[in-house]
Amino acid sequence: MASNRVLILHNEPVLSPEHPDSASEREVLETVDFVHQSLAEAGFDVSRLGAAHDVHALISQLRALRPEIVFNLFEGTGDDGGNEAYVAGLLEWLGISYTGCPLQALCLARNKPLTKTLLHGAGLPSARFLVVDALPVAPCNIPWPVIVKPASQDASVGVDQNSVVSDQRGLEERIDYLLRRYGQPALVEEYVAGRELDVALVENPELRVLPISEVLFVDTPAGGWPIVTYDAKWSPGSKDFAATPTCCPADISPQLQERLGSLARNTFRLLGCRDYARVDFRVRPSGEASILEVNPNPSYHPTAGFAKALVAAGIAQEQFTVNLVLQAQQRAGIRQAPAL
Repeated sequence: MASNRVLILHNEPVLSPEHPDSASEREVLETVDFVHQSLAEAGFDVSRLGAAHDVHALISQLRALRPEIVFNLFEGTGDDGGNEAYVAGLLEWLGISYTGCPLQALCLARNKPLTKTLLHGAGLPSARFLVVDALPVAPCNIPWPVIVKPASQDASVGVDQNSVVSDQRGLEERIDYLLRRYGQPALVEEYVAGRELDVALVENPELRVLPISEVLFVDTPAGGWPIVTYDAKWSPGSKDFAATPTCCPADISPQLQERLGSLARNTFRLLGCRDYARVDFRVRPSGEASILEVNPNPSYHPTAGFAKALVAAGIAQEQFTVNLVLQAQQRAGIRQAPAL
């Protein structure tokens, strides 16, 4: 297997360590170390390449390295997450087989309003929403409270305790802040009170739902909201981080597990995901489920939620890493991939 050349392609951090969003783009470096070790121990000839803004250098390096397979950990640069999809498209144009979700899924999921429109059109449940791309803000026709997010960010970037607002003035102030801070439209959604459940899926080759995870909202700060903020994901030691531990598998009924699994499968296929993805839900006390968002290529860090779901399913992440490469080889006509 030593002749099989695998390149781990990842985003090079570009934000200064002092930038408030820097933690979310630096985690990938630890993930690269894990993937490199997993593949090297399996006998692959592994190299790694960090990419940022210079697409000409990226093309030259890809041509020089001539990888058989790219293990795609490129998440977009910290100052332009949209180029996550451009790199997948570049690999397709160059005819290089790669792991994870394809260009279509990455483009669709990055555009949260478009994803929600597709979900609604397919009859899949998701909260009511509207998009605001400029001031002034028209009167909100969604019942209060609402949650306001950047329309094209992930990793909870732009989400904090001020994201949930309960009146028009608060809405206008939050939208003004997001427009100035991120320079992209704001997504205004109905706030869905209830449990937050995450459904990871793998395709190897059959689509399989992993054990469902739950964000356990505990000790929510006084006057705060039970939501997964940026600090909850990326700031250990913060109040929001302490208030949002996760549990996998979640303590839910078989009926709810089946319902969420079915919705997640349909969502995976609707967006054209591949290999692995995660669909996040809110479930009201009545049991009504609402899709929050779709995460193609969710964090692959060995301590992240996706890795915990693999463990709960009895799947070693090291072997799953190898299987992803074998599947990419199969797509390129190099060899057959084994089933999990």
